[in-house]
Amino acid sequence: MANTIRTVCVYCASGTPADAAHTAAAAELGTLLGQKGLCVINGGGATGLMRTLSDAVIGSGGTACGVIPRFMVENGWGYEQMSKRIEVRTMHERKKRMADMSDAAIALPGGYGTMEELLEIITWKQLGLYRHPVVILNINRYYDPLLAMFARAVDTHFVRLTHAAIWQEATTPGEAVRLIYG
Repeated sequence: MANTIRTVCVYCASGTPADAAHTAAAAELGTLLGQKGLCVINGGGATGLMRTLSDAVIGSGGTACGVIPRFMVENGWGYEQMSKRIEVRTMHERKKRMADMSDAAIALPGGYGTMEELLEIITWKQLGLYRHPVVILNINRYYDPLLAMFARAVDTHFVRLTHAAIWQEATTPGEAVRLIYG
């Protein structure tokens, strides 16, 4: 039975990447998800991969929903062109709302915030708090060091072997979209 996917949470950088392939992947992923008429949730940022993703989603017929803490809006970091913006009080509320709204999660390359969100959703899945697909979009092998650390955690028995398969890796946006549909 295929997963019913209406809303996809995409964790991604608000910073501008040095590698143009990351920007191209965000645009391609946004286009693919938008063409499916999906609602794509991200952090609502006005720069970096968040903006690229949102523009591509909207330009392809989807809905881009940004979940952003009020302090970020007050600092001018919110993207005004989102289809919908949800303001929350804290970063914790943001992450919970993004997870609660989503039928799947995909992580594009990003910095501390992206990696923290990715690790939290994997942990929530391990604990049974999130029951949807989680895909790491490993563009140009960006996540290889993190994936090696995950393997080491399994090898040293800090992570059970059964939990090693609670997320999947994709190397292209098309593969990531196929994986969320199971």
